[in-house]
Amino acid sequence: MPNELTTLYRPVGQAELNLIRASGFREFPPRLPEQPIFYPVLNEKYATQIAHDWNAKDTASGFAGYVLRFKVRTEYLSGYEVHTVGSVEHREYWIPATDLKKFNDNIVGKIEVVAEFHGK
Repeated sequence: MPNELTTLYRPVGQAELNLIRASGFREFPPRLPEQPIFYPVLNEKYATQIAHDWNAKDTASGFAGYVLRFKVRTEYLSGYEVHTVGSVEHREYWIPATDLKKFNDNIVGKIEVVAEFHGK
């Protein structure tokens, strides 16, 4: 398990993508005070659903939704539970904001944009 990687996805809006881009696509930005949990998801379909149906229609997201794909060391993730929220496709990790730096340290390679959606 030490060398195994898990592919995860994250739907984001424009502002968060801009911060990720500024990091060289190497890390996720710190959470805002009202965001105590970081939610990476386990499949692209779920991330796409959020980016398309929520972010692209949301003023706070800049009417833009992006699906990001990245790899994380499986051994690190073993310390966290997978949560199902809704259907069996809606699976995600709940990473406390205080653990985000260590989460970022366990990303291997770059964060990739695999889809984008734009609203109004």
